[in-house]
Amino acid sequence: MDFNEYLARCEKEINSILPKAPDLKWASSAFGSVEEPFSIDQTDTLTGPTRSLVELGGKRWRPLLLVFCAMASSKDNPLKEKIIENAYHLCPLVECIHTASLIHDDIEDSSEERRGQPAAYITYGLDTALNAGSWLYFLSSTCINSLDSDDATKLRLYSLFTEEVRRLHLGQALDIKWHRTAELCPSTDEYLAMVKYKTGTLSSLAAKTGTLISGADDGKVTSAGKTAAKIGAGFQIIDDCINLTSGNPGKKRGDDIVEGKKSLPVLLFLEKNREHGQALFDCFEQASIYGIDSPSVEKAISLLQDSGSISQAAERGVSFIHEGCLEFESLYGKSDACDMIKNLFNAMIPPDFAKEGKI
Repeated sequence: MDFNEYLARCEKEINSILPKAPDLKWASSAFGSVEEPFSIDQTDTLTGPTRSLVELGGKRWRPLLLVFCAMASSKDNPLKEKIIENAYHLCPLVECIHTASLIHDDIEDSSEERRGQPAAYITYGLDTALNAGSWLYFLSSTCINSLDSDDATKLRLYSLFTEEVRRLHLGQALDIKWHRTAELCPSTDEYLAMVKYKTGTLSSLAAKTGTLISGADDGKVTSAGKTAAKIGAGFQIIDDCINLTSGNPGKKRGDDIVEGKKSLPVLLFLEKNREHGQALFDCFEQASIYGIDSPSVEKAISLLQDSGSISQAAERGVSFIHEGCLEFESLYGKSDACDMIKNLFNAMIPPDFAKEGKI
């Protein structure tokens, strides 16, 4: 399915909140009333790092999910067209938070690249990147202010926004704690809970937002969020597996080993091969000392591949995505919008990992 029409409308809204050429009208929306002396050029340490990362691309699947959930949830609503317009208007809410989290994630992981270019903190400096990323979290919610909706809906949206951002940081905190403490290994259930916070929370926010603005009750909104979080977790698992196989675009194969990340393939390996656990941890230690070019990186990957842990994890991730799409269909009922959700996520599953077939 061709998503270009939907993507173009999402991109237009993202550009409106983070424009290529900021002006005083935008500054008033972003900062409230501005007082003299004020020059728009003074905002470049905020807009530079954030805008450049947006321009490097990204799948934009979270804004698309928001729009498709709004379409599916409002299919019988006489105000459907207005609801869909509002869904597009809220796209920056999820995409800007995602971009902000990438800027901070690269700092926390000491990653050198993002989307094929030097990470923002390398290009712009640590202080500028930290400040710009933090600012973008707050800027994202300004699209709620200008939404064509009643105050009660806006209040519900603000509540969702703040809750999910807090949960995102909880997930990141758990991930940091585990990979910085070599002897600390979470269970697979603990890991899955973490990724539902860290990665699943923005897909949850997207689905909840799209469902909420259609006038759905809290129960339906909550169900949509849980389903989307499962799908988000599935894609995080797949990304972890890609890191250990072909390598994620714009990053280096095996850099999760250098960072000491206890990803699902690692945890599944330890469950099945406890006698070889020390050998894997030795690789982690050597990789942390000597970096990505250390032979220990490829040795660790070989241990995980030969045990079947990577393929087992990938199958778990794909299963989460398939299950989530069926849950959406059950929640909203069959519709073209539900088909678009299925097609969107089918297109995102790498062919090498789509062993269970299409949804």
